[in-house]
Amino acid sequence: MKLVVVSAGLSVPSSTRLLADRLAAATADRLPGAGPADVRVVELRDLAVEIAHAFTGGFPSKPLAEALDEVTSADGLIVVTPVFSASYSGLFKSFFDVLDKDALVGKPVLIAATGGTGRHSLVLDHGLRPLFSYLRAVVVPTGVYAASEDWGAEGLAERIDRAAGELAASLSAPAGGPAQTPAAAAASAAGPADSGSPRPAQGVPGARADGFRVVPFEERLAALRP
Repeated sequence: MKLVVVSAGLSVPSSTRLLADRLAAATADRLPGAGPADVRVVELRDLAVEIAHAFTGGFPSKPLAEALDEVTSADGLIVVTPVFSASYSGLFKSFFDVLDKDALVGKPVLIAATGGTGRHSLVLDHGLRPLFSYLRAVVVPTGVYAASEDWGAEGLAERIDRAAGELAASLSAPAGGPAQTPAAAAASAAGPADSGSPRPAQGVPGARADGFRVVPFEERLAALRP
């Protein structure tokens, strides 16, 4: 199981990278299997110049191409960005702008962000979620936002655990989706449920079991003719 983390933090050390690492560790702990999960980290800070050159030149450099391949081949993604001017960073958006438009189709994605104040927490639902929905990824329900005051406070660890559990469940689900319960399987095999509408009587065209018969328009028209 390959889990790729995309971190757009700019400073060293970075709270964005710290949040990314905690989300990756929590998700890896919940994945099935005896061996450790294959976790890869794409640090966008190291690719800033290559991303700009990809826009102006039209082709990614080798380091950028390798990072794009990592994201494309991932079973699941954790994406974390700092908040600038009430939105995701330009570096974060630029990376996904140079990614192939079909690279994330159907891929489970956990979205997260960091910021200096809790007032920017809506960036998850107003910025990140629409972006990855447009890219046709499957965004897990819980996003994680960490403001400066959240580190060490109650609530952040619980949000990380909940989001990691949702991503792990998405990665563990079979390709065909969750298995049907016995009752659901029986209902599916039985066909559509009875809506309560009267059913046609056997052997009588247009007739129902209650005796009512629908007369075709052609037959009514023929009866009016002399």
